[in-house]
Amino acid sequence: MHLIYHPEAEAEVIDAARSYKRQVLTLGAQFLDAVDVAASIILEAPARWRIVEADIRRSLMPRFPFGLYDRILPDHVRILTVKHHSRHPD
Repeated sequence: MHLIYHPEAEAEVIDAARSYKRQVLTLGAQFLDAVDVAASIILEAPARWRIVEADIRRSLMPRFPFGLYDRILPDHVRILTVKHHSRHPD
């Protein structure tokens, strides 16, 4: 099984990394590393994470206040969004 990011989710990751980089130069790269680790953990056992709506699951990143929302499909896991905890769920 492999992982695919929705284009908007990928854009959200890039925007968040840029924002963190503006705060502290190395923080953007650290955020990207944390997203990669979270995605790898999802792939290890995709059904482990809590369903939040219909067939959408959420996993939380330990260091950063973000959640990865995904859908398990027959041949891959699709990351639908990566969003900050303070954002409205819609």
